[in-house]
Amino acid sequence: MPITADYHLHSSFSKDAKNTMEEMILKGIKLGLKTLCFTEHFELDFPISAEIPEGYFSLNTDSYLYDLLGLRDKYAGQIAVNFGVELGVYPHLLREMAQYVKAYDFDFIIASTHICNGRDPYQPEFYQGRSDIVAYREFFEATLVNVKKFTNFDVVGHLDYAVRYGPNKDQNYKFVDYSDILDELLTVLVNNGKGIELNTSALISGLSEFNPSNAILKRYRELGGEIVTIGSDAHNINDISRSFDRAVEVMKACGYKYYAVFEKRMATFLPL
Repeated sequence: MPITADYHLHSSFSKDAKNTMEEMILKGIKLGLKTLCFTEHFELDFPISAEIPEGYFSLNTDSYLYDLLGLRDKYAGQIAVNFGVELGVYPHLLREMAQYVKAYDFDFIIASTHICNGRDPYQPEFYQGRSDIVAYREFFEATLVNVKKFTNFDVVGHLDYAVRYGPNKDQNYKFVDYSDILDELLTVLVNNGKGIELNTSALISGLSEFNPSNAILKRYRELGGEIVTIGSDAHNINDISRSFDRAVEVMKACGYKYYAVFEKRMATFLPL
């Protein structure tokens, strides 16, 4: 398997995940991976609902780090275990996010837009009464604001996340309909030395391509972007490194020869 590092994983420290960190590490070893980077959810202002109670996406980072360090030592020589976080970005909480990031020596930080102007694109209500194009544009505009205002991260997670949950998903989804916003967004990332992730869980959600789409991956490369991590976004052991063989094909077709891994917030590039 050319890709030996999964850089988007959720253990039971994320309340929407199923398996313990140790169970996921053991599965990673069995799969022949060399590195796992856990990226537990941390959201400061996720909307409360009947499905999502208060604190659902909070994170006991101290306990998470304590367990991770113990397991890193336990499995040293078999697999590397890195300390990451998937940080939900909120432009009205810049100071709080900055304080949180500075409080821990993360290896890797994913910046994700999970909430768009106070609403959750996971919920059908986000799309009701308007076209996919209008809804997706709102999401991309919110993501652009986020990456302009908050810059202490390494890659943007699942950059076209909202496409997973639109009523028509990616059936009529075309880069050209959003090229003005996406070109600005990708240019900001390139100019700031930031990366994007190729998130393979999109196929589980019924998309025909990964998050982001092949067109976005190609455009990021055309604009000079080189930093792309590969992550399964696994919330259980069965999804670790899912579809990584296809990810290699997509990356090469989009003009990449390498993928990125991070340790202590520094990128290293590995051949595909």
